Amino acid sequence: MCLGPRFLLWRWILSAAVLGVLGVGCASGAAKKGEVKQINLEPTGDWIDTGIDCGPGAKLRFTVTGTVQYSDSNATGPEGLPRGWKDLLRMMPVNSVGRGAALGRVGNGDYSQPFAIGASLDYTVGDAGRLYLAVNQPSGDSGTGNFNVNVEVLDAGKTGAEAPAAQISSLSTVKEFDGITAATLAKIPRRVNDSQGNAGDIVNFLILGQQQDVLKMFLTAGWVQVDRTVGDAVLHGLLATLSKDAYTQMPMSTLDLFGRPQDYGLAHAEPFAVVATRNHLRLWKAPFQINGRELWAGAATHDMGFERDQRNGGVTHHIDPDIDKERGYVGETLFSTGMIKSIALMMPANPVLTAKTATGGSFHSDGRVLVMNMAAAKATANAAAAKFSSLFCSVFEKEKPDAGTFGPCQDYIMDPAAGRADLKPISTNYRVLIVPGVLSLCASSAPAYEQGQAHLKEKHGIDASLLPVPNASCEANGKMIAAYLKKQAGGKKFLVFGYSKGGPDVETALETDPEAAKQVAAFITVAGAVGGSPIADVMPLAAKRWIDALHMGSCQGDLTAAFQSLKNDTRHAFESQHPAPAVRSYSIAAVSDSTNTSKALAETWRLLSVYNQPQDSQLLAPDTLVPGATDLGQARADHFAIALPFENLNDSTIQSLVNHNHFPRTALLEALVRYVTEDLEGH
Repeated sequence: MCLGPRFLLWRWILSAAVLGVLGVGCASGAAKKGEVKQINLEPTGDWIDTGIDCGPGAKLRFTVTGTVQYSDSNATGPEGLPRGWKDLLRMMPVNSVGRGAALGRVGNGDYSQPFAIGASLDYTVGDAGRLYLAVNQPSGDSGTGNFNVNVEVLDAGKTGAEAPAAQISSLSTVKEFDGITAATLAKIPRRVNDSQGNAGDIVNFLILGQQQDVLKMFLTAGWVQVDRTVGDAVLHGLLATLSKDAYTQMPMSTLDLFGRPQDYGLAHAEPFAVVATRNHLRLWKAPFQINGRELWAGAATHDMGFERDQRNGGVTHHIDPDIDKERGYVGETLFSTGMIKSIALMMPANPVLTAKTATGGSFHSDGRVLVMNMAAAKATANAAAAKFSSLFCSVFEKEKPDAGTFGPCQDYIMDPAAGRADLKPISTNYRVLIVPGVLSLCASSAPAYEQGQAHLKEKHGIDASLLPVPNASCEANGKMIAAYLKKQAGGKKFLVFGYSKGGPDVETALETDPEAAKQVAAFITVAGAVGGSPIADVMPLAAKRWIDALHMGSCQGDLTAAFQSLKNDTRHAFESQHPAPAVRSYSIAAVSDSTNTSKALAETWRLLSVYNQPQDSQLLAPDTLVPGATDLGQARADHFAIALPFENLNDSTIQSLVNHNHFPRTALLEALVRYVTEDLEGH
């Protein structure tokens, strides 16, 4: 991402009446519902001010027509030119889409994240701000032609008086913040250390939030996870080359806090300038919680170039000595996602005002710590996961709905609860609809939750069915799913399950078609690819091998288009545009290691293993959580085992390749239905 100058003024101060410390404001002359504007957009490289001021939650509909052309290219519509190898050498506002694509941005600052509009888009605003438009192209590039952009305000969002602009450093310093006190700050070392014990960067920000939510917020804000080792960097570089994306994940040195290396390193960087300059931070989970919620401590600095490492005479990064600017930059980018509930500054008892880094560079600070509290929608995530695991183990042990011999419950669910739940009659007030993933039409001999559907009907009197979807984009499948749901209007509402790519397919249907959403009581993802996958570009090749090896036969559709819509950038952009779920939502992830991942998935599991996060061979666990959903925890299974009954096929070749497929899928499906129906009906 090409970000330009850093550290602009904060445009918004949150009102104390709403959030206790700050509250979201909305620009004067706020947009009105039903307002329509037409903007002429030319490929000049400038951001065009639309004059449309949006409150948080505003919904905008874009329709774009016209063409633009560059001297070295053919004419293109608003989707942009097909990406080529030269795009690796171009720095554009949005590197995941083609040159010449229509873009939008809400907020007059470098922290606001540009998003691709293309020919049409329904967009939900996170943080308040003004809408700007531009054409995706490198700085200094220009073309001919124009786009006609029609912007319709479907919902103006929350409104309020505009607050004056202010720097984050001017915010009031508080003594206590959402359970974080001076005693809390005293538990956190003020500085991080290198492996030799040399003191380095200061801890300058804290975040209250669950792990998956925190990671998703950073990714939504445009930060990328940084490699730990050169070996990881080589692999990531290869994947980036395959996808023709600029590589921004150069390794970051390891530093310690709480006696251990950082859990995550993240960066905002300009492609190909990443070696010399980037905004970057390290993140550690604190060894204690605040009112049952995880606390994350971070140290952020801004690399500006190179200097001599005073420890060994080598070359190291030179940081901006005014590190409070980077503290503000982190806050600005995260606040722009709309996922921060409240924010403040606190002064520890032993502030660091001036010091040197572990490599000898000097820096200065006012000593305060930026503290941020994520929206509390998932504060009960641990309790929800514990309740679900109790239900799952009860169904698994008492009903035993799955055929075959199984081990203890803890073999199939992470962090199983010690207690067991009473199995009451399941509510029959809903219908169950299962939407499987890509290749579902190809693997018709092993449909997702085949035995589970029969079990729900025969044992519990619940109408359960499968809706196979083509190998197509999430947008195309979303329209098909929405049409199906609307056709079923008048009956019981649906509990819609989205497995794998079925997750974002259903999510697209519900977020873009309100009439379809009215037919759904709850949306549940099971290893759902709602956040996409960092290996989406290599999946078509893997899928073709699976088709041959697993005897899937003819497999119609466009695998490339299907997996293209699962790229991280694409899915995170969608999620940032739709930060609140259209219906009550729930998510469970699959997690496997090298010992319980089938041979057919071993290659993609190894690719994902460099991310050092829980994964199932296709998806990283944080990317399976719907924003705003109830997190039901993680099942111990690879991506196939959690849903697809390949083990039931009488084919020795298939069983040798899918050799870790034995999983109590029927018990899992029933437990999910039980949890969701009880939650919906207040039990």
